[in-house]
Amino acid sequence: MNLEIPKFHETFNPILEVLSNGETIHTRVLQSLVIKKYFSHLSEEQLLEKTKTGEILINNRIAWGKSYLKKGGYIFYPERGNVRITEKGLKQKSELTLKNAVEDSGILNFYSDEISKGNSDKVTFKDIVNSSPQDLIDKGFSQIEREVKSELLEKLKKIDPYFFEKVILILLKKMGYGEFIETSKSGDGGIDGIINEDKLGLDKIYIQAKRFNENKVREKDIRNFIGAMSGDTNKGVFVTTSLFDNGAIEKAKNAHHKIILIDGNKLVDLMHEYNVGIQIKATYEIKQLDEDFFEDQ
Repeated sequence: MNLEIPKFHETFNPILEVLSNGETIHTRVLQSLVIKKYFSHLSEEQLLEKTKTGEILINNRIAWGKSYLKKGGYIFYPERGNVRITEKGLKQKSELTLKNAVEDSGILNFYSDEISKGNSDKVTFKDIVNSSPQDLIDKGFSQIEREVKSELLEKLKKIDPYFFEKVILILLKKMGYGEFIETSKSGDGGIDGIINEDKLGLDKIYIQAKRFNENKVREKDIRNFIGAMSGDTNKGVFVTTSLFDNGAIEKAKNAHHKIILIDGNKLVDLMHEYNVGIQIKATYEIKQLDEDFFEDQ
């Protein structure tokens, strides 16, 4: 059994099967039936996974499958928001492949036109196999995101250690953890900052930030951090640009205090999410047909 989220073309036959009784059904009902009948084995996390634009991924894949089937003449839209199978779709008794659907849909002709206009270096059937247009967009965004995070981590490893401590406090404030207090640059007892979760400072979070290049945070670092917290608070966040070794992870896990460990990869994930140390370079619009505009025609 395939435990991965189906590619868009893997929804072709499920869609046709659900519509094979010839009835007209609403798009949302179609999505629900396809998922219930063919992909109910997926985990809740997979069923809730989203595209970069915020749409439920499996619904997006079904929608693109539906779009290709319509272009190929296998289904049609008798009225707004509803779908019905065509005679061609009813006659499709064998497994419908992506190659056949794409050839029928005219998508390759579109890409050929783009090539002739100079909008693409080389587009072939192999380039679009397994990837809907939304998948290609998401892959592009993911690649850019990975490169930005890699550059961000390298930058963090090179900045002044004191400024790194301030970066962490700024990040935690943007995450909604209240006002922060920078501790003295010397003799701070292993505490680099304090977050006051309430205005009176009755509930505190102690922060330790270690800007390491290669060295891992070890068990003794966590032990010293716990000692520095004394009896003032039982909450701490230990952040590093590198990694935590197994001893450090176990020490934090078994401590009586609540200690959150944030390694370099998790750190840049959070900075990327809350726009700390990065900026938006460009915004792209994705447009779709406005059915309401044509409703009264």
